[in-house]
Amino acid sequence: MENAAAAAPAPRALATEAVHAGREDLAELGVHAPPLDLSTTYPSYDAAAEAARIDAFAETGARLDGPPVYARLDNPTTARFETALAKLEGTEAAVAFASGMAALTAVLLVRASMGLRHVVAVRPLYGCSDHLLNAGLLGTEVTWTDPAGIAEALRPDTGLVMVETPANPTLAEVDLRAVRHACGSVPLLVDNTFATPVLQRPAEDGARLVLHSATKYLGGHGDVMGGVVACDEEFARKLRQVRFATGGVLHPLAGYLLLRGLSTLPVRVRAASTTAADLARRLDADPRVARVHYPSIGGAMVSFEVYGDPHGVIAGVRLITPAVSLGSVDTLIQHPASISHRIVAEGDRHAHGVSDRLLRLSVGLEDVEDLWRDLTEALSAHPADALAARRPEHLSSARV
Repeated sequence: MENAAAAAPAPRALATEAVHAGREDLAELGVHAPPLDLSTTYPSYDAAAEAARIDAFAETGARLDGPPVYARLDNPTTARFETALAKLEGTEAAVAFASGMAALTAVLLVRASMGLRHVVAVRPLYGCSDHLLNAGLLGTEVTWTDPAGIAEALRPDTGLVMVETPANPTLAEVDLRAVRHACGSVPLLVDNTFATPVLQRPAEDGARLVLHSATKYLGGHGDVMGGVVACDEEFARKLRQVRFATGGVLHPLAGYLLLRGLSTLPVRVRAASTTAADLARRLDADPRVARVHYPSIGGAMVSFEVYGDPHGVIAGVRLITPAVSLGSVDTLIQHPASISHRIVAEGDRHAHGVSDRLLRLSVGLEDVEDLWRDLTEALSAHPADALAARRPEHLSSARV
């Protein structure tokens, strides 16, 4: 009994897993940094054995034993990232894709291949996720509902229930345990991009599928694009088959950068969350701000509605970058109704809290006082004055 107890590895904290997961064999390999494998193909002198391995993958979707075959099947560097992310989310496996949208597409294709094309979804979602479901581009049919209506919306052909919490861009939250109960036997997919496993692990609340736009916090530096689904091994096998067939693979360099990004994920998220909470409090007390949205679980995202023209705020920032995306080390701001959710019908946007005066702030790692100074000056800016201040001739004269 003592030997068995000694052999059982002690559970490791998330911060420790973030640094070490996916890298357990490095010392044995005699290296400190994970190797980057850029090969697209690999030599094999036993064609019959290679064919048998490929047949086995086609039949089961399980990872190949032995050396790689072809980059569309698998890649050692990408596999390290998948292993690490699965450990952070507390799932059996993870499957990486070229983008978050490619990852969601693969999930929908898996369910559609089983004749389960109906999706029950809760708004708001990321605008492109909303569009992919609502436009029926993959032959899917969606029923939009609130969390309380999920059970009633289920049909015999429902293949998926999808929620995003905190939601993009309103930061609305749902009770995942209650939602999971309402799903019955239908798999629940949770978009965990905003929270990351640092703030919540949906699999612990019963979600079968956890989706990330890895482009955001997992990479964390605005220089890599990717997507990933953390799930059980059974579903992962189907996702690998779809990835191989459709070609939505993550490039090895992206896999390398994402693995590197995970090592600092807890530190980045916690530091940015502290600043975001401070900014949310200040914005809430500012008479120029009508409403502030900040999730109860914390996080580095803040949304706020202004009384004035939101475009004037966008034009008026100097330190903060007006740009799409989020989750980088620097702070970004955007107007969802014009950018991330423009593709969603205006009535649907408004009905789910995405007003025309809403701004979304992705808080980075800058000093809070510098960020507040920039925000408060931008809140005072008039659109014409702010845009004029950005003209090249004005900037040139200002430097003199």
